Amino acid sequence: MTNKERAIAVLNYKQYDRLPIVHFGFWMETLEKWHHEGHIAFEQAHSWSDCTPTDKQIGDKLGFDFGWYNCFSPNTGLAPVFEETVIDELADGTQKIRDSNGVIVLRKAGAGSIPAEIDHLLKNRGAWEEHYLPKLQFIKERVTNCNVNTGTEFKPFVNGGLDFLKDTNRQNPLGLYCGSLFGQIRDWLGVEGVSYLYMDDEPLYDEIINTVGELCYQCTQTALSSGAKFDFAHFWEDICFKNGPLVVPSIFNKKVGHYYKRITDLVCSYGIEIISLDCDGVIDSLLPVWFENGINTMFPIEMGTWGANIKPWRVKYGRGLRGVGGMNKVVFSRDYAAIDAEIERLKPLIELGGYIPCPDHRIAPDAKWENVQYYCEKLRLIDS
Repeated sequence: MTNKERAIAVLNYKQYDRLPIVHFGFWMETLEKWHHEGHIAFEQAHSWSDCTPTDKQIGDKLGFDFGWYNCFSPNTGLAPVFEETVIDELADGTQKIRDSNGVIVLRKAGAGSIPAEIDHLLKNRGAWEEHYLPKLQFIKERVTNCNVNTGTEFKPFVNGGLDFLKDTNRQNPLGLYCGSLFGQIRDWLGVEGVSYLYMDDEPLYDEIINTVGELCYQCTQTALSSGAKFDFAHFWEDICFKNGPLVVPSIFNKKVGHYYKRITDLVCSYGIEIISLDCDGVIDSLLPVWFENGINTMFPIEMGTWGANIKPWRVKYGRGLRGVGGMNKVVFSRDYAAIDAEIERLKPLIELGGYIPCPDHRIAPDAKWENVQYYCEKLRLIDS
């Protein structure tokens, strides 16, 4: 079987010869460490991104079959993005930067965490209409000017679709990225800003969501109608944290839910059965909004401090709810015994069907190269 056939079989509760060994990419600091240890070349460490030829090279060396983010991604965001601008530099070298989202952040050299947000350009209707709305208009070039990974190189996606995208005999599954209906809005406004906007100017709140939802729909429709063939569809949100969602679930359902339904209905009309969504954190209270509006595969099912896994969701929602993720990546920093114990923990979840283990986020800098290889080797031995 091909990796594509394995992945689709697992998620559709069908027979397969072995589990596909799937990853969710790497932090740059991880790749730099592995380069210094002699495992990968400098060029590989510094040219990596999701679903690139470099991604495949590193994955192959470790023993992975593919990364779940192997997606064709129309531009569903700001176009063009804001030019990054240094506004001020503090005595300790920290810089105040207006980033590509128009957000003012503090960035310190050598720091690997997410930069602290200190201000936002998008605060009111004036900023929306002047700076953001013009960047969120649909043109077909949002799809046709994108590049697509053929497995060995990138080629432009042209009208009518590439032969590669029309070929359903590919080895690895290829997803269609359908956008972010709320997560990117949170990025522009910040958690506090988007929360206040709902109370202070609900018509503007609605207009922003409607604009983004329509843009994501048009990009998805254009990609699908081109003749290209995709094996799954995928959304990104990241709107939860360790204690729950960053948006009130009832408001989220009322304002955003129907856009998911509109897009997932479109995707299903083209014969795509697996529709996944990336959201970190404790997603339980938003999960019904997604599931009831056509999203059937949760990713990456973060273990975190709360021990998320697919089993209680399966009990609640049934076999229609699938998952990719849920593997506790912290064991990569420990030893083989810890990895063996993690695989034993995963086995009953794998036996549920409709579930593919995958590290529950980017592989972190404390991961040992040989431990990741060992995990791939051991997981490959699990019987179907």
